[in-house]
Amino acid sequence: MANSRKRGFSKGALGTSLREAGLGYAHLRSLGTPKSGRQAARAGDAALMRRIYCEEVLDTAAGLAALDELAALAEGAPICLLCFERDPAGCHRRVLAERLAPRGFVVSDLFG
Repeated sequence: MANSRKRGFSKGALGTSLREAGLGYAHLRSLGTPKSGRQAARAGDAALMRRIYCEEVLDTAAGLAALDELAALAEGAPICLLCFERDPAGCHRRVLAERLAPRGFVVSDLFG
């Protein structure tokens, strides 16, 4: 189960809220950042987070399959990648965006 440190953003609450608003929701757990990667991100070490994320997630068979699943979702409609990390430069979303770009996807970072 995906728990969030931000109220209302845990998997269940977020999914319910989005469905009530008429939006789809898919939790791709296999594309999450491992604990060691989250610790590196919190410590401000984006390079270490990126290395951990690529080695332990994206450069595995399961990670590649999950990236294909994400790409399939994005082929049908715009999607939004969410993470606790505000700055995409230090987040796994940037790595995902970089992996999706050669497949023809355009990524925009949104800030409040």
